[in-house]
Amino acid sequence: MNNKRANLDMKQYGMFIALIVIYLIFAILTGGKNLTPMNINNLVMQNGYVVILAIGMLLCVLTGNVDLGVGSVVALCGATAGIMMMDYKMNMWVAIFAALAIGLLVGMFAGFFIAYLSIPPFVVTLATMLMGRGLTYTLLQAQTKGPLPTNYNFIGAGFLPTYKIFFGDGILDLVSIAVAIIASAALIWSELKSIKTKKKYNFALAPTWQTILKLGIMLFIIWFFFYKLARYNGLPFVLLIMVILIGIYAFITTKTVAGRQIYALGGNRKAANLSGIDTNKVFFWVYTNMGVLAAIAGIVLSARNGSSTPKAGDGFEMDAIASCYIGGAAVAGGSGTILGAVVGAFVMGILNNGMSLFGWSTDIQKIVKGAVLLGAVTVDVLSKRKKN
Repeated sequence: MNNKRANLDMKQYGMFIALIVIYLIFAILTGGKNLTPMNINNLVMQNGYVVILAIGMLLCVLTGNVDLGVGSVVALCGATAGIMMMDYKMNMWVAIFAALAIGLLVGMFAGFFIAYLSIPPFVVTLATMLMGRGLTYTLLQAQTKGPLPTNYNFIGAGFLPTYKIFFGDGILDLVSIAVAIIASAALIWSELKSIKTKKKYNFALAPTWQTILKLGIMLFIIWFFFYKLARYNGLPFVLLIMVILIGIYAFITTKTVAGRQIYALGGNRKAANLSGIDTNKVFFWVYTNMGVLAAIAGIVLSARNGSSTPKAGDGFEMDAIASCYIGGAAVAGGSGTILGAVVGAFVMGILNNGMSLFGWSTDIQKIVKGAVLLGAVTVDVLSKRKKN
């Protein structure tokens, strides 16, 4: 019988707690404006591209570096799709393929200089940021291309099929409720499986009341989120894109050799080389991957806006980088999770959304976001020093 007990690691759930606290603070400050179904839907759609970028950026951060060029690649790929559909009357899928190809080429370009010519990633990605923005302005001739076709706009602004019924003083989408039920069952099954595994190997278990409290909070978040979406227009299509990408990259980083190699490279490159890891190859595919994800974000953004603009993606690289560090990625590389980066992205999104609803100016918003980023990293660094 397993009698070992250990309290839950609160640091592991620290960002979830911070996310809830920040959200509740703005709920009070805005008089509940951020609690409405429409705002929850906007929160998903407005932050879809940040989540996508944060997923790719985390892999760069795990190697101990960042990619400063993603915002420009977002704009360039969105411009490519817009020009092909508007000027050349190309099929939507051809335009999407072209945008993805541009992202792939830019990623390979950066990866080649970083991996095989040993040029510092900061310099290479700064160059891609400048060149990408310049190319975007050149292609668009400093003008906006739009409106883009309706079927293309669906990618960033559409919704999955719904089954609505009248409920209370409005409607309720049963598809969203069904997804909430499935997500809840998956969460409970995962927790029970974890407890069973710990018992099997005689690992320490958290007290029952802590497990129940943790599950209760997470189930409340799931049901609050999906219920609000159910009361609006159902599940946004961009949410499906996000979930698929989160699942794929969570699997890659935790269950594959490629994922373990990224962590090893970020922890100690020399040791990784000595253990037989081709670190040049890892660098190359990480930055190539970042280019592809930036292209996906560019497609989502231009689809949601219904147009391609030269200023698209301006400052996105900072939001993506901040999301990773707020989500717990180490400054020196080698640690961090996909889920943490996603939570960090939503922290940034809730801050942006809440401050806008409250009426704070953009200059104040930047000060607050900078303070949150610095605070999160400082707490992480100091907590690690105490452990050492």
